Amino acid sequence: MSLALEALLSLPGLEVMAVRAGARNLQRSVRWPYVAENEGIAEWVMGGELVFVTGINHPRDEANLLRLVEDGDAVGIAGLVILTGGGYIHEIPAAVIARAEQLGLPLIEQPYALKMVLVTHLIGTALVQMGQVRRSRHDLLGQLLTGDYPSLAIARQRAAHLQLPLDQPQRLVALRLSAVEALFARHGAEQGERLWQRARQALEEHLEAWCRRLPGAMHAVLPGELFVLLLPARGDLREALAQLYSKLAEPAGELDLFMGLSTTVHDCAHYRQALNEARQALDVAHNLRPATGLCDFSELGVLRLLQGIGDRAVIDAFVTQTLGSLIETGRKHPHALLHTLDALLGENGNAQRAAQRLGLHRNTINQRMQRIEQLSGLSLDDPLFRMNASVALLIWRMSEANNKE
Repeated sequence: MSLALEALLSLPGLEVMAVRAGARNLQRSVRWPYVAENEGIAEWVMGGELVFVTGINHPRDEANLLRLVEDGDAVGIAGLVILTGGGYIHEIPAAVIARAEQLGLPLIEQPYALKMVLVTHLIGTALVQMGQVRRSRHDLLGQLLTGDYPSLAIARQRAAHLQLPLDQPQRLVALRLSAVEALFARHGAEQGERLWQRARQALEEHLEAWCRRLPGAMHAVLPGELFVLLLPARGDLREALAQLYSKLAEPAGELDLFMGLSTTVHDCAHYRQALNEARQALDVAHNLRPATGLCDFSELGVLRLLQGIGDRAVIDAFVTQTLGSLIETGRKHPHALLHTLDALLGENGNAQRAAQRLGLHRNTINQRMQRIEQLSGLSLDDPLFRMNASVALLIWRMSEANNKE
């Protein structure tokens, strides 16, 4: 069971607790509160704790508090709470606040007047309640995703009670961390396990926080360390997922992350089908390694054939041979001809609609069409060239070059 730190701080009765540093990471999940009575905390915590420091049983000078910040960040605690205003810790030293902010560790100040028994009671009760709701939600989503539910009608009733928006147009994303074996090979079993668990926990926290900010979004974790997102189907979904992928690079650490996107489903009866689609797309993303980390099931027809090519150099050579002559490296926009070709193919060769799609004058499109044929030595009316270009552009859109423009 866990609850986001920002949610705990908003509980009635805890309003006087003030965030002094690390506000950008208040989405971290708190698994339980822990009152630190020893000089250090590294050997007493496992990650995810909200650690309270009172100074009652051990002197807490600036050096000790700095060590607690360092240890807390190293082991992955959710946050550090320092009680001030009594006879033990008068105030939090500026150096401690600065270091916590630098590390991104949430640092919270709690007045001694706020009794610890009240704080731990409120947090403990909230964690238990949220844990129950979360388990119920994950259990229900897991049943629907795997098709292992006794009754669809009962599932819909439970979803309404748990405030899960099921029967609306949604797309499913399957995510998985990769290169785990290489991580253990580099660091050994003990350190590898610690880094793996830390990355997994951080990934889950970031996904939870991301879903909270996106109305209608849901998430679950299935056996095999498969993270699943159910997201409202909308036009800018791929752009949002590309932004999410870039934000997940830090919590993933040394591990790779790949995502597979399903087609749209309109009700929970088809979640199992959507999961199968997303997993197929995930497998292709893992093998082809697109720059955005994402593969869309709707594009899987050709990509599944490409996946069967064991040598990636063969694929890269095909793209270079087909499109390389159209990349004008000496120009301000070196990929302008590729974007034009992509728009033309997307509009079935209709230059007027391609111009509208790109926001260009028809004469500009005509000039670019002539240049494409001149540089490639092929005609845009040639069906073989159009087919090869379509496949090559699909690969190119997934490449690093496209993302750097």
